[in-house]
Amino acid sequence: MKRIDDDIKNARFRPIYLLFGVETYLIRQYRDKLLHALVQEGDTMNVSRFEGTDIDPREIIDLAETLPFFAERRVILIEDSGLFKKPSAELTEYLATVPESTCILFVEQEVDRKTKMFKETGRVGLAVEFARQKDEVLARWIEGRLKKNGRTMTRDAYAQFIRRTGNDMENIDRELEKLLCYTMERECVEAEDVAAITSEKTENKIFDMVDAVAAHQQKKALELYYDLLSLKEPPMRILFLISAHFQQLIVVKSMTNHGFGSRDIASKAGCPDWAVRKYQSQSQLFSMELLKEAIADGASFEEAAKSGRMQEQLAVELFLLKYS
Repeated sequence: MKRIDDDIKNARFRPIYLLFGVETYLIRQYRDKLLHALVQEGDTMNVSRFEGTDIDPREIIDLAETLPFFAERRVILIEDSGLFKKPSAELTEYLATVPESTCILFVEQEVDRKTKMFKETGRVGLAVEFARQKDEVLARWIEGRLKKNGRTMTRDAYAQFIRRTGNDMENIDRELEKLLCYTMERECVEAEDVAAITSEKTENKIFDMVDAVAAHQQKKALELYYDLLSLKEPPMRILFLISAHFQQLIVVKSMTNHGFGSRDIASKAGCPDWAVRKYQSQSQLFSMELLKEAIADGASFEEAAKSGRMQEQLAVELFLLKYS
């Protein structure tokens, strides 16, 4: 990100930029910063936008070769094209010859770093991954947003807020805006405000559900399941999230047993640093064999539901009953 900021500050732009990763909030921010720096606001003549997988590489090349209209450069924005998973040989070869008067800006969620197109983009341009931000970065960002609005937040309120929202900046931004509106007439945000207005992520209920399973609290596990159904969560997505959670517990349990630190575990398990201790505590309630069995059964119940041999809602109920 710093390299993009430096390019904008120095007004020295590369012919190609690739912004990719899971942190869509930051990707959009930097996409818009680049567009604002590359072309004048409202200039529709020199900005071309493409989205989706049905992009014609020849059309991109022809546009790139067209001189800008009364402007310094032409910008071609290409989003969610899949070109960095299934590259176009023609476009890959062309990247090295993009004229100085053109800038191609790719925005992708997933890429294959092994492709020639990815490597060529890094060679002639700049490829930047936007991963989930670390806890300390999120804390500073949230503090800055609060300060900008003349607010503060108690430590308990912050802990509850980040637990409910997770580390997705887009979700944090949305929930923080709701919280600021809700507490408009007060300077300090309290834990009660967070509980009253902030939406809890589905993943949090999954965590509580697995807690109930581990404690053999069938009634509570099923109540949490029915809560999710009432929120219109599809049964198969719930089963997928439960299975993914058990997979995380396997990673956490294995890495903890091998002496890895919290940051390494968080990175591998795909959870926030602050959540590692919670996952470690929960993983102790299951043997490795039981975790593996649960994942295998999750796949088996899913296959039974998708093949029509079992009703979807019943499949999840039976899974929960078996393990709780």
